[in-house]
Amino acid sequence: MRKKLGTRFPASRIKKIMQADEDVGKIALAVPLLVSKALELFLQDLCDRTYEVTLQRGAKTLNSLHLKQCVKMYSAFDFLTDVVNKVPNLGGQEPCGDDKGISRRRKTLLHDGDAEANEELRSTKMA
Repeated sequence: MRKKLGTRFPASRIKKIMQADEDVGKIALAVPLLVSKALELFLQDLCDRTYEVTLQRGAKTLNSLHLKQCVKMYSAFDFLTDVVNKVPNLGGQEPCGDDKGISRRRKTLLHDGDAEANEELRSTKMA
C-alpha cells in the first residue's frame, strides 16, 4: 500500500483567494480543505498523465512540451488550452533528454584560443 503524503495546500491562502471574489460571502470551515484536496487530486492526475506522455515519447525529462501535448490529448484538460498555447513548438521535434547546449558552447569558447572572447565570457559569468 502507498504511503500517504503529508503535503497540503494552505487552507488560509485558499480562503484569501476565495474571499478576493466579491460574489463569495461567508466560507464554511471545510471548504478550503475540500478545495485543497481537489487541487491535490487534479495536479496528481495532470502529472501522471503528463508522465505517460513523456514515456510514450521516449524522453527522460518531463518538460513543458509534454504538458502541452497532454492537455491537447485529454479532453478533461481542455480549459488549459489557452494557457499551453503560449508554449512554443520546436518544429514538431522534442528536445533531447539533456538540454546542455548552452554549457557546451561555453566550454567550446573557453577551449578556443581567442582570449578576448574568453575574457568576455568570464566577465558575463561573474555578473
